[in-house]
Amino acid sequence: MGLLFPFLCYAQSLPSFERASYNGKNDTLPYRILFPRNFDPTKKYPLILVLHGAGERGNDNEAQLKYGTQLFLTDTIREKYPAIVVYPQCPKNGWWSNVQMKNDSGKWTWTFVEGGEPTPAMKSLLGLISQLLDKPFIDKKRVYVGGLSMGGMGTFELLRRKPELFAAAFPICGGDNTQNAKIYAKKVPLWVFHGAKDNIVQPEHSIIMVEAIKAAGGNPKFTLYPNDGHNSWDHAFAEPGLMAWLFSHKK
Repeated sequence: MGLLFPFLCYAQSLPSFERASYNGKNDTLPYRILFPRNFDPTKKYPLILVLHGAGERGNDNEAQLKYGTQLFLTDTIREKYPAIVVYPQCPKNGWWSNVQMKNDSGKWTWTFVEGGEPTPAMKSLLGLISQLLDKPFIDKKRVYVGGLSMGGMGTFELLRRKPELFAAAFPICGGDNTQNAKIYAKKVPLWVFHGAKDNIVQPEHSIIMVEAIKAAGGNPKFTLYPNDGHNSWDHAFAEPGLMAWLFSHKK
């Protein structure tokens, strides 16, 4: 229950993400956590959740840090946008969202479902989020989520499951069922990213979601990188306005 507190006494002196683990009744989810510099447990800080892609699954509590972490470790970002940043790690054979996938002769097809029970990994993630929100130093009006590929899909699914929670979200090369857009379109500002040459998760998945969100009354930002393949997250995490955009929103 007090997972975070062992870190509080020395979080201020640590330059990088520290190891932790969520332990539910029947599940465990490793994660890494970055505290702000000069962390003060009597203050409230924004929470940023970052969901990794399928290639970073496992239980080493390390692989999920492969992408995006440099943004949050940058001196100017840490000074200007102090936040608690959490990178959970999905199990090796798990999946954040309950999307159905098929690889036919090297071509991936994705079927995003409407509704459905959470996967075991998503169930653990929801448990972790609930535990984090119990901490007095988390600002519940400034909770953000983003992710890449499988994590982009998981980002959309979290918005469907918790539309009242998130102040803003940034799904990268993900997708969702367009019927789900109406659940979060007016409630969560989104900045959607994709590579126009993505042959793993086709850009159409983001394009139709942006249109569905607009049709449901939302006003998403959309950046389609014309020369990017699947690794559009490199450019997304390097967007100079991403953190300012995130922090401009609160519940």
